[in-house]
This record gives sequence, C-alpha cells and structure tokens, in this order.
Amino acid sequence: PVAPPQVPLSASRAEGFADLVQDSVERLERRWPQLAEVDFLILEVPRLTSEDEAWGADAVPLGGTVPAGDGTPARVVVYRRPVEIRTKGRDERAALVHDVVVEQVAEVLGLTPETVDPRYGDGEE
Repeated sequence: PVAPPQVPLSASRAEGFADLVQDSVERLERRWPQLAEVDFLILEVPRLTSEDEAWGADAVPLGGTVPAGDGTPARVVVYRRPVEIRTKGRDERAALVHDVVVEQVAEVLGLTPETVDPRYGDGEE
C-alpha cells in the first residue's frame, strides 16, 4: 500500500531486514574486529535439496556460512523469508536475526555463540 503524501514511506521489508542484519554485524564488529574481513549476505530463501525437504519445515535453515578460500572471504548468509515467517513484530525479528548472525559468526570464528555474544539466546536485542 502507498502512504498518503503527508506520511513518509516506510522502508520496505527487505530494507528493514537488511538494517537489522547490519545492526547485529556492527554490534559484533566492535567486539570482533576480524569480522570486517567477512562478507554478510541476505538471501530470500535457502536452496533446499530433496534431503532437506524430507525433514520438513523445521529443517529450513535461517542462516549459513561459506568458508574463506582461494582469495575469497568467509561469508555469512541470513535467509530473510524463513526468519520473517518465524517472528511476529520487529523486536522479535531483531532478536532472531541477531541470534542467527551470532550463530553463523561463531561458525566462521570457530567459537561458541555464547563466546561471540554473551547475551546470545536471551531473546533481547
């Protein structure tokens, strides 16, 4: 829907989601400066294999990683649609986005999520 002329247009859902991911990344980069070397990507949905589909909806990943190699940086991917489907409201979405980013960063750094962010999993932004 289009907003009336006196109301500023809100950011699209994709832009709002990108902002949540960026906020999490910036928060983590203050503690882990090496994350400046990692690419953070947002994809709409993961590409599922037939094996994934056999597990059902609970098996749909919310994020993933691609290790660094041959001159390419490590990548952290957050899947927008699966995260949106599992959350109601911006605060809940922000908390889940942060947890997904923390989990994937932990994978890249070879650490536990709790080491990456001691507040991991507490449901707060």
